[in-house]
Amino acid sequence: MIELLKQLCSLPGPSGYEDAVRDYIRAQAEPYADEIREDSIGNLMIFRKGRRQIGKTVMLAAHMDEVGLICKGYTEDGCIKFGFVGGVDPRVVIGRRVLFGEVRGVVGIKAVHLTTRAERQTMPKTSSLYIDIGASDKASAKKKVPLGAYGVFDSDCVPFGDGLLKAKAIDDRVGCAAMLTLLQEQPAVDTWFVFSVQEEVGLRGARCAAFALNPDICLVLEGTTAADLAEVDGAKQVCGLRRGVVIPFMDRSTVYHQKMFETLRMLAEQNGIAWQTKHRVAGGTDAGRIHLTREGIVTGGLAVPVRYIHSPSSVAAIEDVNGMLKLARHFLDYLGEGHDEF
Repeated sequence: MIELLKQLCSLPGPSGYEDAVRDYIRAQAEPYADEIREDSIGNLMIFRKGRRQIGKTVMLAAHMDEVGLICKGYTEDGCIKFGFVGGVDPRVVIGRRVLFGEVRGVVGIKAVHLTTRAERQTMPKTSSLYIDIGASDKASAKKKVPLGAYGVFDSDCVPFGDGLLKAKAIDDRVGCAAMLTLLQEQPAVDTWFVFSVQEEVGLRGARCAAFALNPDICLVLEGTTAADLAEVDGAKQVCGLRRGVVIPFMDRSTVYHQKMFETLRMLAEQNGIAWQTKHRVAGGTDAGRIHLTREGIVTGGLAVPVRYIHSPSSVAAIEDVNGMLKLARHFLDYLGEGHDEF
């Protein structure tokens, strides 16, 4: 699974332009799939027959898109003015490399010796940033990067430290990698694997997919904010690396189904899988739209803690990644044993 995750994180896939990620996942899944659907918004929905039929529609979901950038204009000297696609803290991008297709650039800001004291004491606004692509003038920049072109962080996926992984887009290529692994193994029960689009700009793709499939049970696999850093105390850490897979009971978009939460916690403890929950109500996932679809859908979630989320250098622990995969697998096995009443 870790090799799958590395491959997925290396691909560009900002919200609304997930093509490269979708094409890769489809190619990897086709030999195992019993049915593949792509809808008009771009969701990839893959059905795999399981070892048992339980008479209920089971859905696993993870989003393909990542936060990114979009070209909004140009300076006279050939730099790109841009906006963010999804939620990005402007502080984390200054001096970072970005890619618009094959065109490389660097995010710049006014030199510090030219700033006022007030400017140095406030967070920079996106409007004060630019992307230097090495163009000689405005006309050259327009040819290299058209208006409306999507960009992503230019960041390698590398292991480091004591079992950590650094990459862009761990949110939510980690969920995609886990689902692709489960699909290739053959799940315990008939399962729809939904690789959704546009989660970072409003949970949009998941709403369409859930309406189309109308599942009885859904498990969302995600990456979630971890702030387990020096000088961050208590609940403000939200969750932490190497403390296990996160089983959330609530976030800003969802109150997760109580029995789903209790079942996932029970399965983790029975199978010796380290787990934690969020200690602060933060973030949101595709579950926010899925659980409200039609008459309502029984929805639970699993997540991998991610430091520096929505940045060029997100960090996750490999043991937490493997823990989420194991717990999702045990959940499908549990359904296959006839425990499907929620």
